[in-house]
Amino acid sequence: MDKKQMRSRQKTTIKKVLHYIRKYWFYLFLSLLLAVVTVASTLYIPVLTGYAVDDIVAKGRVDFASLFQILKSMAVVIALTALAQWIMNVCNNKITYYVVRDIREEAFRKIEILPLKYVDAHQTGEIVSRVIADADQFSDGLLMGFTQFFTGVVTILGTLLFMLSIHVGITLVVVVVTPLSLFVAAFIAKKTFTMFKLQSETRGEQTALIDEMIGNQKVVQAFSQEEKVMERFDEINRRLQTCSLRAIFFSSITNPATRFVNGLVYTGVGIVGAFTAMRGGISVGQLACFLSYANQYTKPFNEISGVVTELQNALACAARLFELIEEEPQIPEPENAVALKEVKGHVELNQVGFSYVPDKKLIEDLSLDVAPGQRVAIVGPTGCGKTTVINLLMRFYDVDTGSIRVEGQDIRDVTRKSLRENYGMVLQETWLKAGTIRENIIMGKPDATDEEIREAAMATHAHSFIKRLPDGYDTYIGEDGGSLSQGQKQLLCITRVMLCLPPMLILDEATSSIDTRTELKIQEAFARLMKGKTSFIVAHRLSTIREADMILVMKDGKIIEQGNHESLLAKGGFYAKLYQSQFVHS
Repeated sequence: MDKKQMRSRQKTTIKKVLHYIRKYWFYLFLSLLLAVVTVASTLYIPVLTGYAVDDIVAKGRVDFASLFQILKSMAVVIALTALAQWIMNVCNNKITYYVVRDIREEAFRKIEILPLKYVDAHQTGEIVSRVIADADQFSDGLLMGFTQFFTGVVTILGTLLFMLSIHVGITLVVVVVTPLSLFVAAFIAKKTFTMFKLQSETRGEQTALIDEMIGNQKVVQAFSQEEKVMERFDEINRRLQTCSLRAIFFSSITNPATRFVNGLVYTGVGIVGAFTAMRGGISVGQLACFLSYANQYTKPFNEISGVVTELQNALACAARLFELIEEEPQIPEPENAVALKEVKGHVELNQVGFSYVPDKKLIEDLSLDVAPGQRVAIVGPTGCGKTTVINLLMRFYDVDTGSIRVEGQDIRDVTRKSLRENYGMVLQETWLKAGTIRENIIMGKPDATDEEIREAAMATHAHSFIKRLPDGYDTYIGEDGGSLSQGQKQLLCITRVMLCLPPMLILDEATSSIDTRTELKIQEAFARLMKGKTSFIVAHRLSTIREADMILVMKDGKIIEQGNHESLLAKGGFYAKLYQSQFVHS
């Protein structure tokens, strides 16, 4: 990315941030108003100090009455400054954390409607890093910007006005040297944005690796991949160290560089002011006031230079967040989308074509007509498109060509919610949330009674292990089932579907993690509960689909054979060879 593109990216990001801030204009207005009050009262203190010095500078004469009044005024001004600063900080905190909250909520809402192809193409940890770590970094930079940037700018302008009111000539010395400080800060700021952006991206890559390794620790250890994982982690860590050190180096030299320029300003004011006072141009108290102003005038440049560095980091993190927020969502539902009602289970696939990668075809010209209540089994070698058909039926992906219809309606013309409510889905991979057993079972039917829950659990033979748990159905389990076995987790997922009794079922290797004896019992329960319901069964173990009304044999995205178990065996084709490979040679 060249410099022009970088500047354009920064401006775009700033506009987007301001769009979110605009919602909280009242807090912003109050913060700016209080910044003016704070700075004005702070700058008035040196004026009072100058008056106090003039009251005691004459030999043998101290005006105690005037001095006492000045001290009282200083106490009132200091109290006012403290109160205004406290309220201003409250406003700044509210703006910062409200804005970050809004951005996080929008990012999370976008994740909920992102197409699965985006989630499949990005590491989970990298997405998490954007929503959590980048948002935190952005909030830190934004907060510093509000607390120091506005106050610093107002302080500079206010100080100049106060100094001009005292002596124009000495003020010109300050103004002439100031551009040096601005030049140094601007030069370093350009360097820091690139480094902080690289730091943010590398940190996301590291988070993704850590998340991946923690989630698959057993596999890593089982295949003795610990050293390779450590090497990969060390390589990313070294890159993070390099870009972090460079970012910190450029940000750390800002303050010393501007302080050096500020020292020149203070020295210039001191020398010119001293000669002016000696000639009677200003009083000693006014010189003391001017030196105080010179110090206060240069201090904001140090703060602003530090803020600019932090803002570079914040903008780099914000840019990554906005990239996520602005990703293309899944194809929106049409305005006239209807809700499926009175679904009996008639499903049609008409010349369906689909591919995950545009130039690599997966499913071509797939047609199928499933009558209500039919049990359809889909078998075939790995990668033939079995699970892809399920993804298309559930509209996790949209077909490229052709159409899928339920009860004669194209599923692209109905609401996703109503479509998925009419499917009960049990996958090979289980998913359980942190909560009680009961909360996990009633996910699809929140108003289910205890009796209904128990009947569904007894039908799937989950009741026997649930009642042995410490608190039965009220036993709390951690994320993804906690200490439950894989088979027990699968039983709970099946029970969840049994409770809803939808008109259509999808079972993708649903009993793969269950022992043979329990599997036979579950098959009996499925046979009883699937009666009259359209069912799609994806299976590798052909023993589980013998009773299917229709078996589709897929290869390279096409149906090459179709029929029931006996007729396909009689053909002696691909299905017969698959069956024989599992049972004859086992």
